[in-house]
Formats: sequence, C-alpha cells, structure tokens
Amino acid sequence: MANLVVRNLNENIVVALKQRAARHGRSAEAEHRILLEEVLLRPKGKSFAEALAAMPNVGRDEDFERLEDAGGGDRVFG
Repeated sequence: MANLVVRNLNENIVVALKQRAARHGRSAEAEHRILLEEVLLRPKGKSFAEALAAMPNVGRDEDFERLEDAGGGDRVFG
C-alpha cells in the first residue's frame, strides 16, 4: 500500500472531513481513503444528457404523434 500526504489544505476542508468522519463513525484518515475510492474508482452513472444522447435515433417525429381517441375526450387513461 502507498502513502499519500496532502499539504496546504484549507482548514475548512479539514474540519469538514473530520465532521463527516465522525458522522460515519470512523477516523478522518479512513474517511479520506473512502472518499478517494468513491471519487476515483467507483464507476459513475451517466448524466441525463448522456443517457439521452445514447438513445438510438429511430422513426420520424410523426411516428410518435399522439392520436386523439375518437370518443375519449380529455381522458388520457381510458
């Protein structure tokens, strides 16, 4: 295992790390390790824009037009 030293941190970051560690019942060092792992090693989900961009471009706009019910009026669900 490697060691990592982080210098010149803003005191507010150190306080926030210690508070977060206390909420999770672990040391600041353990919390630091977990934060680094979560940010750097765990796969992130797609953003909404990425999910939309990944959708295939199928059909024409008129294929998705809403057809009005002949006798349904404003009812949407039957």
